[in-house]
Amino acid sequence: MESSRITLRPYRSSDVDDLLLWGGDDRVTKSIHFTTLTSQEDALTFIEKSTIPWRRSICIDDRSIGIVVARPGSGDDRCRAEIGYALAAEYWGQGITPKAVKMAIPLIFNDFPEIVRLQALSDANNKASHRVLEKAGFVKEGMFRKYFYFKGEIKDVVLYSLLSTDPIPSDP
Repeated sequence: MESSRITLRPYRSSDVDDLLLWGGDDRVTKSIHFTTLTSQEDALTFIEKSTIPWRRSICIDDRSIGIVVARPGSGDDRCRAEIGYALAAEYWGQGITPKAVKMAIPLIFNDFPEIVRLQALSDANNKASHRVLEKAGFVKEGMFRKYFYFKGEIKDVVLYSLLSTDPIPSDP
């Protein structure tokens, strides 16, 4: 996929149908903190009323095909944010998500100057997500066994991080 076709932008109400396509797909939502959307009303509510502090639509030719989010900490945790992402299943394996995450990194650090660390907790069994993070320059720090409940199961998760001083790999 040509990098020039991939963009990040805020969601618009006109994204409802595209958002419903991937946000209504259980294959996409099974591994993210996101309830599978079931209607246009659900999608519009997500667009208009989400409480996620930083989120951008991953777009191909300005069509929404996924999401990148950052949840900054507060108080003594304000130096870090957790990053997450999802992509429509039809686009998996094309290198889009690592590119989108790399595009998001400087935006997040710029929008939240107190943040010096981005981190991601990835399901220990989600090897594709591990590859996304590694391609985007994140460093694997370790595994937390039986760390939290997620959609009814206790999960092992792998912690990845990237510091504001770390280099972001360039695309080949």
